[in-house]
Formats: sequence, structure tokens, C-alpha cells
Amino acid sequence: MKYIFILISLLIGLVTHAQTALYNSGNIRIHNQGQLGFHTDLINDAAFDENVGLAGFYGTALLNVSGAFAPTFFDVEIVNDLGVFLQTGVNSGNNTNFILGDFLTPKDQSGSYFNFLQNAFYTGESDLSKVDGYAAVTQQQNVTFPIGDTQQLRPLILNSSGVNPLAKCAYFYENPGSPSSLEVTFSPAIRARDLGAVSATEFWRLEGSVPSTISISWNERSAIASLTDDVATIMVVGWSKASRQWTPLGGTVAVGDLSTGFVASESFVPDDYEALTFGTMDVPADFLTLENYLVTANGDGINDVLIIPELLELSPNNHLKIYNRFGSLVFEQQNYTDQFNGFANVDNFVIDRQQGLPADVYFYIVTMDDLDLDFQGFLYLTR
Repeated sequence: MKYIFILISLLIGLVTHAQTALYNSGNIRIHNQGQLGFHTDLINDAAFDENVGLAGFYGTALLNVSGAFAPTFFDVEIVNDLGVFLQTGVNSGNNTNFILGDFLTPKDQSGSYFNFLQNAFYTGESDLSKVDGYAAVTQQQNVTFPIGDTQQLRPLILNSSGVNPLAKCAYFYENPGSPSSLEVTFSPAIRARDLGAVSATEFWRLEGSVPSTISISWNERSAIASLTDDVATIMVVGWSKASRQWTPLGGTVAVGDLSTGFVASESFVPDDYEALTFGTMDVPADFLTLENYLVTANGDGINDVLIIPELLELSPNNHLKIYNRFGSLVFEQQNYTDQFNGFANVDNFVIDRQQGLPADVYFYIVTMDDLDLDFQGFLYLTR
């Protein structure tokens, strides 16, 4: 039997709270295939972790989750345009479906967060639905944090050398030199000598004890043109706890243009740094610009696959990688000819290989081994 609990009228008034709320003292459980819909606040003062159904957060008023214990749900979804504020954390053991509204956490403390447990994943993240504050993973090695601010999804991609006991991340669309959400400051003017400039527009905070690389992306709101007119100089920089200044974190040469692109770091320990953002350094450009391509994967026989004539003509020995606009690898092929038809061929935290990639702008990087050259460009995918 399917158990369905809709908490529309189940309201318990508390003398010490200004609004009604559901108070859990240990008598609630979501059974197999059950559904529990929250239309009011949750005050969780007991273990609430033996759930195997769906917990949904609905309505048009801001909801709050508080209490002494972080609830652990199996499946989670959110359809609330004002969001759900997590004064205490929430754990997800399986799928989190972002539909509408944000999970909000205090940005001045990382102790409350939306936590994806070992086998958890998510779907539907967008500018309209994400984690505005701290998202975390437990016992996972590689993750794309579905984080951002009130306006935009601004994920950070974490690839670790081992499984993270716990890693968490938040995004700040604020000047790191005078952030409105924090009492600490990370002045862009205080930087290592070999750095040219540091972003005063946005930053990320990442916690984790395992050596890792990260990838972060920029868009027009990032104001990269205020830092440099040469994409090849863009790199990841971190505010070092040891030296109390911005230092370069190296990595790959940035991909994209001044309005859209991404860059990856070299390996570092996140806990050694207070904040992460974009900086510039005078480095040689390793990439040359190739053509931009259009793929219309609709089966009409015209531009259904990506064909790069130069590969066959100049370098049959090559290596092609395609990334989405956030820097997540979606396709990789050694000795590429014409294999990309709008579908991913890699598995990661959020990519489903069975579904075609969404229409969007993608970046490609081609290594021509015969010429010892690297090229990059844009790929426009439509359906």
C-alpha cells in the first residue's frame, strides 16, 4: 500500500515560535513509496532518518527547517518559489529533484548545509532551483556542487584523489574584499607577486581534506574583461590560510572567451584555502582558435554530427574533449572522426548518457598529436 501524508492542515502551534510548524519528537517515518509533503516549517528534535519514500517541500511561502537533528530523507523535491531555509542541515540519500525554488543556508556559517550522502544524486538544477548557500557531499569522490545565488546557478566541479569524508561548498556573488555575507575579508589587492589581478566580483568557499582539482566557470556577469583581455591568462586562485594572500593554483589553460568559459586548477587541499576565484597571470597561450561549429542533432542528415575537417586532413592521431558551459566533461574520443551526435559518452555525478545533451553552447578542446598543437572552440548544439 502506498502511504501518502500531505501536511496542509497538520500544524502544531508552538508558544515560542511566531508561526505554525510541524514538530517532530520521534513519531514520523516515510514508508516505502510513501510521500510526505511539507507545506509548513519543520522543527526536528528527534532522529528522522529511517525514511524510504519522498519528502517534498511545497507552497508559496518561505519554509524553515530547524531543530536539534538534521533529517535524512531518501528522495527529496522542492516546488516552492520562495525556497526552504535550512537552519539545520538536510541529508539526501537518493535523488533530489530541483523543480522550483532554492534550498537556502546561512552563508556566514558552514555548519548547516544540504548534504548528498554516499549514493545520492540530483536532477533539474537550474537558475530557478539550486542550493543558495552550502551544499555538501559525504563519501563521494567527484561532484558538481549545484550551488549559486538568488539569480544564477554557479556550480563548482570537484575531482578528488580519493573519497571525501565530507566536502562542502558555497558560492558568493560578492566582492571578496568586502563580502556582505561574511565578517572576514579577502582583499583582491593582497596577492602574490606573480598574479596580475584577482576578481572583485565573485568567489567560492570550499571545504575538504582530500587533495583535489576544481573547475569553475564564468559568464557575462563575472566581468572577466575587467581583469584581462586575454583568456589564456585566466587561472584559479585561492586565498591561502598560511600566507594570508591570493596565490595561484595553476592548472589547465582557460577555455572560452571573455564572456563565457571555464578554467581548472592543479591539485590542492581545499582546507588550506579560505576562498577561490579567478585571477590572471602572464602565461603563454597554449591554444589556437579553430572554427566554431553547429550540431543540429535532429536526424535530418544536416549537421547531425560534429565534423572537424582539419582532424582528418592534418592529424588523424588526435584527442577530442567536449565540455558544457560549466566545465563538466560530457564527451571524449581518441582519434576522433565523426562520433559526436549530441549524446554524452562519459559518466559523472549529473550526466545521464541515455538522454541527449540539452541544447546549449559547449566548448571543445582538440589535441593534434601529429602536429603537437592544441586547439579550442565553441560548439552550438540544437535539436
